[in-house]
Amino acid sequence: MTTTAWVFPGQGSQKIGMQADLENIPTAKAKLDRAEEILGWSILEVCKNEPEKLSRTLYTQPCLYAIASILADLLFAAGQNPQYVAGHSLGEYVALYAAGAYDFETGLQLVKRRGELMDAAEGGKMYALMGFDREQLQAKIDETADVVLANDNSAAQVVISGTPAAVDRVVAAVKSKRAIELNVSGAFHSHLMKEASQKFNEILDKVTFNESKIPVLANVEPTPTTHAGELKARLQQQMTGSVRWREIMDAIAANEVEKIIEVGPSQVLTGLFKRAYSKIPRSNISSMADIAAID
Repeated sequence: MTTTAWVFPGQGSQKIGMQADLENIPTAKAKLDRAEEILGWSILEVCKNEPEKLSRTLYTQPCLYAIASILADLLFAAGQNPQYVAGHSLGEYVALYAAGAYDFETGLQLVKRRGELMDAAEGGKMYALMGFDREQLQAKIDETADVVLANDNSAAQVVISGTPAAVDRVVAAVKSKRAIELNVSGAFHSHLMKEASQKFNEILDKVTFNESKIPVLANVEPTPTTHAGELKARLQQQMTGSVRWREIMDAIAANEVEKIIEVGPSQVLTGLFKRAYSKIPRSNISSMADIAAID
């Protein structure tokens, strides 16, 4: 048996047409119909015809969750089974679903509320930095109030988050090959999301988690666990905590994973694995056609 990890991308991986051929599959269509009942709007319509909505957090997160969850279902139905799962930010919700920590409807309701709260966030800024001196960056973050390392994606790619003034000071002070401002409304994965996180956790506290069938590596604690209490506690910290993706990749490699499958409409995470651990084979699943062609 090949030791495999499934990884699920987060916000930013969405694209028009990402529903691909899923709407013609009865089990997938049933989940999309159920999602419309929960959300009050159609994922299919947004994914097919409404690019402005799809780029807005309120819609992006439920769309990505539903599509990736359906792809995971179809992979299982095709006889594929991972030994580890992990997701980047929003993708962690799909990873928890795939692992059996909760059902599809519960995850979607959580993601719906998460998207609403994050969409309403104001007063923050996020920048992606590529090709920088890590020690210099960390030193500048340490001496600057109201800015944090939000996404530690790889040795050469991070995202910082905080108040606009604080983020601008760090970007101006740290030399990098490329710096890109992200199109987001708030300072996600920072202490500035504390109020939103508290409101979200009022909902999350009421959800009962199952022991997962597959070990999950969480954003805030990149060690595999199946323990229901740990999985929930880690998710409770996620909105204000950093996405420690670089460490997740290290942990996956340390557990001798032999294949990475990115489940969702992008190649972002497999791209990060390619640069960090090029010897681990990678593939991407974004449609039923991809599943049919998998080894």
